[in-house]
Amino acid sequence: MSTPVTPFREVHASVLPAYPLKDEVDAHGYVLIRELLPPEDLNQLLGEMTKIVFDAGWLLPDHDPLERVADASAACGDPDPGFKRAYKQIFSLESLHIFAHHPALRRAMHPLVGPRLLIHPKPIVRLMFPNCERFVVHEHQDHTAIDGDPESFTAWIPLHNCPPELGSLQVLEASHCFGLQEFEAGTGYISRDTARGNGWAGGQINAGDVLIFHSLTVHRATPNVSSQLRISMDCRFQDGARAINPAEVVFAGGSSNGRSWKSTYANWRSNDLKYYWKNMAIEFKPSRAELAQLALTADSEMMRTRYARILSRLETEIPN
Repeated sequence: MSTPVTPFREVHASVLPAYPLKDEVDAHGYVLIRELLPPEDLNQLLGEMTKIVFDAGWLLPDHDPLERVADASAACGDPDPGFKRAYKQIFSLESLHIFAHHPALRRAMHPLVGPRLLIHPKPIVRLMFPNCERFVVHEHQDHTAIDGDPESFTAWIPLHNCPPELGSLQVLEASHCFGLQEFEAGTGYISRDTARGNGWAGGQINAGDVLIFHSLTVHRATPNVSSQLRISMDCRFQDGARAINPAEVVFAGGSSNGRSWKSTYANWRSNDLKYYWKNMAIEFKPSRAELAQLALTADSEMMRTRYARILSRLETEIPN
């Protein structure tokens, strides 16, 4: 039986200067801001991304790439090698990282985190094939993956109009009030039968709209039952005076995945955003000393290796 879903709580960007945004998010765990971002900025970024996925063979060749009509036979997702290759190209786009610093996003986030805004340096792009259940992201809280300080926020941004049939996001209202909820080890997913909150909210999110939610707000994607690839991005923000997980500023994967800041920045034309977080007095949680201890004492060999890798890359890229 399907879960009842009520319409999103929403506000238009034009009233934000006088709107109690922090009170709204504190009470409900999220807010949908309509028409926050200029369509022309979205279209430029979407054009660059669709060129990459078109060249990767993910879209039908007899359609305009901007229509995003997917080739069902090319369906893939993490950890498929073809997905990783395309994702690395998209993540390396200078325009993607510039977009995370968009003035409109910054203005919206300041009331939530205060004057010392820290923009997490690794925006996440979601590339969701239609009718591909195995890659649907189920109920979870972002803090499970982000860790660090729980007072962080995600801005979920579709780069095109996203009606429910494309797999729009839904949020469990006020679920952040219940703290970190029980989740399945390995996936981070929360059982829909035990998720705590005041009911699900959802609906169409258009290009230019931004859904902002607390890191403890339970949310989920819905299945993409259209014929199109859904492209969206997550940008994450927090108070720069609060602790951040060091895995958010370095790459914790093995060398085989080929991702590094050096490779990301290789074709950038400007130096303005390269390693920008180095200029902030960041507190890491776990700290360098704690990482060194965890590299020796963590429960599994996999986690010991991960902590050692984070510490090594931290010392290389952000030395004391």
